Amino acid sequence: MAAPGRVAAIGRAAARAGLAALAALAGCGDAAEAGGAPRASGAVSAGGHSGGVGGTSVEAILDDLREDRDAALLSHAARTGWPVPVDGGYLFVSTSASLRLLAGDHDGWTGAEMTRDAGFHWIVLNVPAGARYKLTDRATWSADPWSRAITYDAFGEMSLVAPSAAHLDRHFGVGDAAMEPRTVRVWVPEGDVERVLYVHDGQNLFDPAGPAGGWHLQDHAPPGVLLVGIDSTTARLSEYTHVTDRIEDGGALIGGRGDAYADFVRDTVRPLIRARYGEPGPVGIMGSSLGGLISFHAADRHRGEYAFAASLSGTMGWGSIGAGVRHETMIERYAAHAEPAAALYLDSGGGGDCVDDDGDGVEDDDPRAADNYCENRQLRGVLARARSPYVEGESVFYAWHPGAEHDEAAWAARVAEPLRIFEAL
Repeated sequence: MAAPGRVAAIGRAAARAGLAALAALAGCGDAAEAGGAPRASGAVSAGGHSGGVGGTSVEAILDDLREDRDAALLSHAARTGWPVPVDGGYLFVSTSASLRLLAGDHDGWTGAEMTRDAGFHWIVLNVPAGARYKLTDRATWSADPWSRAITYDAFGEMSLVAPSAAHLDRHFGVGDAAMEPRTVRVWVPEGDVERVLYVHDGQNLFDPAGPAGGWHLQDHAPPGVLLVGIDSTTARLSEYTHVTDRIEDGGALIGGRGDAYADFVRDTVRPLIRARYGEPGPVGIMGSSLGGLISFHAADRHRGEYAFAASLSGTMGWGSIGAGVRHETMIERYAAHAEPAAALYLDSGGGGDCVDDDGDGVEDDDPRAADNYCENRQLRGVLARARSPYVEGESVFYAWHPGAEHDEAAWAARVAEPLRIFEAL
């Protein structure tokens, strides 16, 4: 039987994913920014409608928006990202009824009136690459929910125009026939990309306003590492598990869509990244809790495609949590390996007495155990055994952080270690 702490941790992770999905939808409205107006800095004169970067006809895009605003927003977000480069500069759009001014570095944060149209406002401005901007009514200041490039400062999210410095890109509505659309968030380093790391629960990774303060993953990013955060959805528990299991006594079997999710990362997300940024050097995959489980599953399912797989507090006993459930766990799968699937990192916080009272082969029956400590210790044991193809310190790395909680703050505090190992590959 599973320890109550483990079930609670899985439930909290699933709840966070659901709240994050709702928050993402809510963020497309007139959300007020607690910090007030941004500070004016690096201001330059507005370019107006002269000159520009060149691009698509403004009228053609406006016609798209008038015909089907939301579809056009998504379509042009996928093609070029917003704001869209057009003849004369960049086309900016606001779908808010009240945020009708566009302000930024280009005008000293004064704010230019946008043209009202059919369910949206728009303006074309010739602004320099890298300029910051927001939508405003001079009382509320909001980042553009459709801007491709963003960063974070003391006032929260900040929209950017075609930056060359390190920043975050967002790709909306990325899905396939099996996986529902979601946002993919990409930390783009300054300079050349040398390696790429795919990370799950993307909405928790970069935003300082994320759960428990988020991971602040960009603050730990080694030079040259492109970090690809793939948002989870309300189907997180199902997508991040390779088999079904039961987490409540008498409850239904749940989960088991991990094959489809791993294939989605390989066949949909990775081609997008290759097309936009390239995918040089070693490629890795990483996550926490169930995200750690699905990372090890993907590395095993697609052998040779990932040089590195990292799991922080991974739910490695999934498949044998519920009473009477006896499906393959990741502990058993990796114990059977004759060759390494990838270089592996695994860790946990928590602690406890690791016992197998129910005889199911998983040492998870101490009700006081926490943060998947016992399951990760057991997996480390099978990876480090004498006849294992994994070599500790070379192809498998393990860390225990006694008492650490099962949350983003704890993972943020130690994520630099797997990043350091990945950088050294």
